Amino acid sequence: MANRGPSYGLSREVQQKIDRQYDPELEQVLVRWILAQCGGDVAQPAPGRDGFQQWLKDGTVLCQLINSLYPRGQGPVAKIQASAMAFKQMEQISQFLQAAERYGIAATDIFQTVDLWEGKNMACVQRTLMNLGSLAVAKGDGLFVGDPNWFPKKSQENRRVFSEDKLKEGQNVIGLQMGTNRGASQAGMTGYGMPRQIL
Repeated sequence: MANRGPSYGLSREVQQKIDRQYDPELEQVLVRWILAQCGGDVAQPAPGRDGFQQWLKDGTVLCQLINSLYPRGQGPVAKIQASAMAFKQMEQISQFLQAAERYGIAATDIFQTVDLWEGKNMACVQRTLMNLGSLAVAKGDGLFVGDPNWFPKKSQENRRVFSEDKLKEGQNVIGLQMGTNRGASQAGMTGYGMPRQIL
């Protein structure tokens, strides 16, 4: 990627607004979860936004994380290797993103590779990892490691099945959203445009 210098004007304001969305408390929760989920294979990152970005930048931690959410030997990322080459690191990040989408995260909730690799939008990276953790807790397949209270609960489907008789009963009821004429009368009304007669 190109080496970009400092931004000025509107670009700088936009970048500062994106940077303010980064949550240091959420970073600590995500680090604790990733360390617990991956076991002893992963080293502790340096604290702070830049340390978090450098920790995830090469994609190896992310690939180990997504593989740990599957039964042993069935992980979606077959080959995980640390590399200093930029295109290899970005390739591993994109492998994680594809695997996360197959795992069940909506495409709109997934960060772009450059958001992490260039550190442009680390708040979006945090949101993706938070959604991944919430989804892992909601699946309840026993592969999640850590405290389920670290993540917000995903909503579950609550399907209701009604009998044919109950559905027919509902067709005969006029809901109040349709309006009602009970208690209404036209007593005391005058025609539109006519003045009220005072006697």
